[in-house]
Amino acid sequence: MNSVIKKLTDIEMTAERIVDCAEAEKGAIEKRIQAARDAFDEAIDSQTEEKLAEIKAEAEQKMNQILEDEKNRHHSVIDNLEKEFEDNHEAYAQEILERIIAV
Repeated sequence: MNSVIKKLTDIEMTAERIVDCAEAEKGAIEKRIQAARDAFDEAIDSQTEEKLAEIKAEAEQKMNQILEDEKNRHHSVIDNLEKEFEDNHEAYAQEILERIIAV
């Protein structure tokens, strides 16, 4: 009977060691998984920031080009109006004067 009890005690102690070992291994695996997850998250964040920076730079470049085009287009219109005024300002002044006198 004592040998059976001793055997059961040995089996129970072995089982406890196996469980303890499994718990320790589980903790180590969880740490490795968390480290891998953290590395993955960091890589994704880095890639996302890089892609956003590219998109922002591209959008800024396009916006600057559009602004430059509009500026040139409006500058051209202003230049044309100024030239027309220089060429015809006397006629405009004469027409304004005639309208004032006619009223």
